[in-house]
Amino acid sequence: MSKKAIPTFAWFIPLAPLALACAIFFGEFQSSTFLFINRFTQLLPDTFWAWLTFLGNGWGVFALTFPLLLLAPRMLTAGIFAGGLAALASTALKGLFNLPRPAGVLTDGSFHRIGEALLYKAFPSGHTLTAFAIASALYFSAAKERRTLLLPLFLLATLVGLSRSAVGAHWLTDVLGGAGVGIWCGMLGALAANRFPENQLGPRKIWSHLIALGGVVAIYAHLTQIMDLELNLPLQYVSIVILASTLLFYVKAQFTQAPPKAE
Repeated sequence: MSKKAIPTFAWFIPLAPLALACAIFFGEFQSSTFLFINRFTQLLPDTFWAWLTFLGNGWGVFALTFPLLLLAPRMLTAGIFAGGLAALASTALKGLFNLPRPAGVLTDGSFHRIGEALLYKAFPSGHTLTAFAIASALYFSAAKERRTLLLPLFLLATLVGLSRSAVGAHWLTDVLGGAGVGIWCGMLGALAANRFPENQLGPRKIWSHLIALGGVVAIYAHLTQIMDLELNLPLQYVSIVILASTLLFYVKAQFTQAPPKAE
């Protein structure tokens, strides 16, 4: 378990983005920082930012990480725990602050927006929170010697955060707040998963069956909902293929994997 320990200093890292968010908000740089990012990101196509936003959608990231059910069940467990905490934290904080979004403050047409106008419950960005929670959970649930390979996950999560300003949905302060809280959620998820009994992980265990059932629900969600933006429909179809393929291999594992040896 020591190989998966979380360094004490890591718990203080989220304070940096949270402090920067406070400086921007109370320094009255809210609009200027948002408009700068929103305009700068237009150098890349809308589809690019829409697809990045998909990586912060709970259903979307669950589908894309679903193969870990067979490849690395403890890491997927960490992601699920972190995702649950992220959903609770996002809902609670949005309800507590209930701050207006860019579309609720700025004049329509003064910034680039993709999709419908969102007006309220800005802080924090739920997509950013989810993306950083999953990145942090996967990172800290891995053994220390393998964590370096997972560092790009935080870069990807950062791009997800930028995408929320690119599509006109969130201020930079919302993104920074989501990043900070998300990292904490991920570390808590990793702590819980790293203590999950080894004998309860595997394709023949009840916990794995519950996750597999979640995969079935995720397929239904991807078939019946639009995940944030219509531009994301191709990714939804890819997600369905990933979910269905993983479930097929999961069913096969019920009959082919050798039973665990008695200790």
